Amino acid sequence: MIAKTFDGIKNLLIGLGVTFRNLLSKPVTFCYPEVKRIMPERYRGRHFLNRDENGLERCVGCSLCSVNCPVGCIHVVAAENDPNHPISEGERYAATYEINLLRCIYCGYCEEACPVDAVVLREHYELADYDRDTYIATKSDLLVYPEPNQFRVNILGNTTRV
Repeated sequence: MIAKTFDGIKNLLIGLGVTFRNLLSKPVTFCYPEVKRIMPERYRGRHFLNRDENGLERCVGCSLCSVNCPVGCIHVVAAENDPNHPISEGERYAATYEINLLRCIYCGYCEEACPVDAVVLREHYELADYDRDTYIATKSDLLVYPEPNQFRVNILGNTTRV
């Protein structure tokens, strides 16, 4: 009976020790909409399609990203490139490129499979929306890269200006 009481007091003091240690530490929270968190280097967020140095699309419509997608959320329709007004470097380009972001598991297989580095998953993590139609990312959506965040916070809570 006395041993159980001492064990209970010991566990209570251990718990209070943790509480008092964290009482004096700096909070980890930050003002979310104004301050964005810096994501790890290998974080896989929103999809984007790259352009080359000349402004042409890198996607050549090979559909390797679609074939390697384990959930089948990528739809690519290729078309022949016009030599006078090329859209991409190759003989073909992606006339239709759609990703169903509701089905996507953000595995990154599409990025790994792309031979021309056209598909990339970047650090953007704000994907919530009220309309289901916005979760079908079309080619025009994927070619637009949003502005970088003005303020970012690292894991330690330090704010930096980008």
